[in-house]
Amino acid sequence: MRFQSLKDAEHHGIALIAQELALVPELSVMENLALGREPVRGGLIRWDVVRRDAESALELVGLDMDPARAIKELGIGQQQLVEIGKALAKKARILVLDEPTAALTEADTARLMRLLLELKASGVSCIYISHRLEEVFQIADRITVLRDGRSVGGAKASELTPDKVIAMMVGREVGTLYPRPPHHPGVPLLKVEGWTVEDPLVPGREVLRRVSFEVREREIVGLGGLMGAGRTALVSSLFGAARSRVTGTLSLHGGPARKPFKSPGDAIAAGLSLVSEDRKRYGLVLDASVSENLTLASLRRFVRGLLVDDKRRGEQARQEAAALNIRASALGSAVRQLSGGNQQKVVLGKWLLTKPRVLFLDEPTRGVDVGAKAEIHRLIAELAEAGLGVVLVSSDLPELLGMSHRVLVLSLGAATAELSASEATPEAVMTAATMKV
Repeated sequence: MRFQSLKDAEHHGIALIAQELALVPELSVMENLALGREPVRGGLIRWDVVRRDAESALELVGLDMDPARAIKELGIGQQQLVEIGKALAKKARILVLDEPTAALTEADTARLMRLLLELKASGVSCIYISHRLEEVFQIADRITVLRDGRSVGGAKASELTPDKVIAMMVGREVGTLYPRPPHHPGVPLLKVEGWTVEDPLVPGREVLRRVSFEVREREIVGLGGLMGAGRTALVSSLFGAARSRVTGTLSLHGGPARKPFKSPGDAIAAGLSLVSEDRKRYGLVLDASVSENLTLASLRRFVRGLLVDDKRRGEQARQEAAALNIRASALGSAVRQLSGGNQQKVVLGKWLLTKPRVLFLDEPTRGVDVGAKAEIHRLIAELAEAGLGVVLVSSDLPELLGMSHRVLVLSLGAATAELSASEATPEAVMTAATMKV
């Protein structure tokens, strides 16, 4: 079959639940469920039928709520279930789910897994697209692996292991996933002393307390800790993006101690860059082109008089896109059209064009597939070998330990351990991360 449109596919019993939910926040649940297929009589919508059909759809996915509630009032997990209810209401026999748990909590994810298994038992089939392999192995009967747009292998789930799947996804064995470069540290690039950040919401409370550490040339320093330990607050405040009072000193490239930066612009001028944890909110202008996003932080370099030299800017963007292997149909296309991994590489490219000396990476592989993770890991290793100092924040413990030369662990805003690569075992990091201070 070749389908000409979404409606054509739906007519044949196939429904797509995209990674970005296709719901209208201002409309009610029942209005969203009926959108595009409203029951009409005499030119008027039959709201009694709309409500009855919505109640049936919500019952199918186990949601007990008033269908007149606005979508914007629901949590992301509930919205995901509404999307599935919408698909089932169209009598879909095949559901295509693209990264359905990317924004869900563990509880919502578990609920979705149970629902998909129930739907399978009732005769509904699913194509489940995900880079979370634990979920894939939990629900899949068969697994197909794609790399660079091609099918590179697959088998019954019972015949595969996560390591075998990852090896197919990245094209090499799992043991080489974390290409940490040899540890040959050079001169100090960043030295932080007594770094303290007040809580912007609770006066008198501190989210960071007297943290001190340094980063040298050719070194990757990992920041470990549990959620809320202060890792993001540390790198964002060092980058001049704190929303509250910051005290302490920092010195750059062996220079004298100085006060915290007042703005990200000052930090960029001093050779710092930050890849934030939320690329869509803080890292990209989604409706701007790939080329525009790549050159956004270094735009001054392309200004001639009062005008931007678009030819030179475009050439620089092409070179950076090629160097980072950014896959896009065209550099003039909107960056929102790219996959998560390619969007993340655009963010990295944007900062690399500023020629930083110290690069802060806050969850740099969150929300990207295993193949893109491997490319980003390789790039981090190459940057460190080339002389950059890298500060890596990661909640992925194997990534943190596999890439870092040293690991600084935070607990409740205080540094509780600084571990060498040989000392940084999962047990040692978790012990320090749960320490009361």
